[in-house]
Amino acid sequence: MKIAVVGLGLIGGSFCKAIKRYTDHRIFGIDNNSDAIQMALDCKAIEREILPAELCEMDFTIVSLHPEQTIAFILQHLSYFKKGSLVMDTCGVKTTIVNAVAGPLSEQGVIFVGAHPMAGREFSGFAYSLDCLYEDASFIITPDETTPAHTVEFITYFAKKLQFGKVVISTPQEHDRVIAFTSQLAHIVSNAYIKSPSLQQQSGFSAGSFLDLTRVAKLNEDMWTSLFLMNQQPLLFEIDTIIKKLQEYRQAIAQDDAQTLHDLLKEGRILKENSLASQ
Repeated sequence: MKIAVVGLGLIGGSFCKAIKRYTDHRIFGIDNNSDAIQMALDCKAIEREILPAELCEMDFTIVSLHPEQTIAFILQHLSYFKKGSLVMDTCGVKTTIVNAVAGPLSEQGVIFVGAHPMAGREFSGFAYSLDCLYEDASFIITPDETTPAHTVEFITYFAKKLQFGKVVISTPQEHDRVIAFTSQLAHIVSNAYIKSPSLQQQSGFSAGSFLDLTRVAKLNEDMWTSLFLMNQQPLLFEIDTIIKKLQEYRQAIAQDDAQTLHDLLKEGRILKENSLASQ
């Protein structure tokens, strides 16, 4: 099978390397960054660079761009995709993407499936891509009511070949609601937490807790701005919820209310333990 990867950053580059390592498919790349293309060629992650017009020769196209760029690229090149082929995106938000491109692609005789590889690093760009990035990671597929069952089966098989540990089938709406909690809120909290003036004094006073909570504060603000704004309502719900919960802790501490504080902490511990047990 001939596979095109559009966008050779961390995620797209890692797809190229994993496909190269674990399958016999032929891989081709599209990227405006000539350095990324050259790095991919040098390490043989792609067979060669192609132009968008050559998408008509591809059986499977993986679009791994920022959300707004993903929509723009697909809509601008609708007529280029091979009829009967499959197009998949890798964005961290799904409803907006699916609503924008699934219909127009279907009219061209092309199948679209939204997907989200739950993997990443604090670094971006092809230079940081890894053929093992997806090992044991979760892979979310968000088919709609028009997606053929055999397509979902193929994507599931494909993800497992690339060493994803778990494949989750979801709807675009459910994905966005849950991801607002598991990913997007975590990035906002981490990014806000690091803004304390106490950051300047943390050297020598920080250990695992600080590192864990601040890891995702180092983010790509261009991409995450798009992701947050494309998922406003689910994310606002999670922000409002955590503000409410923080106010409960604050009130207990301000009132020197040891019992309430103890109960809040116990409740959080139990919820965490239960979540671990159910995984």
